[in-house]
Amino acid sequence: MARKQRQIPVAMAPESRAAAWLRNFRMSGFALSLLLLVVCALVVLAPNLKTFVEQQQQIAQLEKSLTDAQTSVDELNGEIARWSDPAYIESQARDRLYYVYPGDITFLVIGDDPATGSPDGLPVSGSIQTGTVDWVHALLDTVYRAGLTDATPDQLDGGQVGSPTQGG
Repeated sequence: MARKQRQIPVAMAPESRAAAWLRNFRMSGFALSLLLLVVCALVVLAPNLKTFVEQQQQIAQLEKSLTDAQTSVDELNGEIARWSDPAYIESQARDRLYYVYPGDITFLVIGDDPATGSPDGLPVSGSIQTGTVDWVHALLDTVYRAGLTDATPDQLDGGQVGSPTQGG
């Protein structure tokens, strides 16, 4: 006796719409030529589009610099307007140059700023001191030394030059 084969039903996942569309997609000659035309247009227009975008960025940068320059001009015009005011000029002369009107009594405190002093950090002397160097002799010595030496400029800068009679 022949056995009957039993068929077992298998449940398959339903096909998605995109997969069904791709399975049924047919490329016609017209669609292929249209696609080729679009690709050629992109190849031709891409460099011009890149140039356009770069120029738009440059325009934006130039507009920003123009705005900054206009802001600076406005600030300078405000400064000019302030200097046109006699009261502002008077206050600046009093603050910066210590100008006073005749009859005014002013006090200038010296040493109030802790940064005052000599550049080398030593305290400033209250007495006048005379120099011990004869400047005329020092000037002539420098001229002779520069004219009669065989030393290079680097050696001259380092102070490695001897007396003026050593030169040639």
